[in-house]
Amino acid sequence: MTSQFHQRRECRAAAFQYLYAWSVNQPAHLPTDLQLFFEHLEQPRDYYAFADELIHGALEHVAEIDENIKGLAHNWDFDRIAKIDLAILRLAMFEMLYRKDIPPVVSINEAIDLSKQYSSSDAKRFINGILDRMKDKLGRDARKPSTE
Repeated sequence: MTSQFHQRRECRAAAFQYLYAWSVNQPAHLPTDLQLFFEHLEQPRDYYAFADELIHGALEHVAEIDENIKGLAHNWDFDRIAKIDLAILRLAMFEMLYRKDIPPVVSINEAIDLSKQYSSSDAKRFINGILDRMKDKLGRDARKPSTE
């Protein structure tokens, strides 16, 4: 595993953990909350710059991301989606919609890996199904970064 790949994976895990905590208890002051969050991680905050980007991006676009999830979660009540799975979906959906430099299949694979590590055994199928439907709606090559 290359060091950049490993670092990005750790950043995604940190971003997922923060998004989960945020969904359970939204802070009054995001910058202070993020500072406290990053202080408790193993590496210095600059190591988690990618996580910081993902967290801010996902939270900035959370309403649109949630609307996409609602539209793609066929026969599933949004309020019944486990908070852990929702955090994983929000993270991957942000990458797929707003980070054109990341191929959609990478976001999907990373989301499935997070679900295997942090969620139930059934979660990976649910998450994969929603993200696969999103991938099909994107209108770009799922295996390559977009140059647009």
